[in-house]
Amino acid sequence: MSSVLGGSQALWFVSRASGLAVLAGFSAAVVAGVAARLGPGGRLRLAAGELHRTLALFCVAFLALHVATAILDPYIKIGWAATVLPLASPYRTLAIGLGALAVDLGGAVLVTSLVRQRLGYRAWRAVHWLAYLAWPTALWHAVTAGNDLRIWWVALVLWGCTAAVGTAVITRLLSRLRGPALPDGAPP
Repeated sequence: MSSVLGGSQALWFVSRASGLAVLAGFSAAVVAGVAARLGPGGRLRLAAGELHRTLALFCVAFLALHVATAILDPYIKIGWAATVLPLASPYRTLAIGLGALAVDLGGAVLVTSLVRQRLGYRAWRAVHWLAYLAWPTALWHAVTAGNDLRIWWVALVLWGCTAAVGTAVITRLLSRLRGPALPDGAPP
């Protein structure tokens, strides 16, 4: 007798839920990172930066859960190598490969952030730009790897993440086009 809680279906639910949680957290981390760069100086900017770092680290735990439950699910055969080697999975090769690529890019950002003091700002910053590539890769993985896009709340999570990150990135691009912000009280 197979139990829903002990079987493949439970692993799939946990894997998908943790994957969506990673995407939502990663999206919030991107938005907070942009806010930390664009926000006014002082405490708000520091708070946005701290939120950015905390969310990014929080996502690592959900990512580990997501990967472990996907690997342990007996219904699909992904294999541990496919978690870091794009296109190594026999199951939905491109979709899982996008997930592996997002893990690799995010891992580079994470590792360089942990050794930022030794690495230097310019090198860290150059690698940190990979987050702008990791996010759409992770989103496309979420869209192509799952088969539940017709469920309203899954679509809401995906569209909400897309809208939040899209708004943040457009705001960031527009701010760079405008140039540096003027100090408070300065004439335009």
